[in-house]
Amino acid sequence: MSQFDVYLNPSSKTRNIFPYIVDIQNSLISDIATRIVVPLGNLEYFKNEKLDLLTPQIEYEDKQLLLLVPQIASMPSKSLKNPIGSLAHMRDEIISALDFAITGA
Repeated sequence: MSQFDVYLNPSSKTRNIFPYIVDIQNSLISDIATRIVVPLGNLEYFKNEKLDLLTPQIEYEDKQLLLLVPQIASMPSKSLKNPIGSLAHMRDEIISALDFAITGA
């Protein structure tokens, strides 16, 4: 598993609203059974939660999505099967959103 890998949301119940999950955990932390993740939410459901610094907008697979940092969570590693892509090219934006959530700066 690599940091910033994108996975299809394993929950069919919430996949319409949160189609993807981004693994934000550093690859050095691999000895635990969970991964720290952030959902990508369809923009149409979260227009009122669009805050550029906290929930950056991302285009992925021709969908407009928000990185929903306020909904950061952990999930079992075994729930994340095969990555379907990567947001490594957005590393700075993701780290900035996490930093803003923690420090406010």
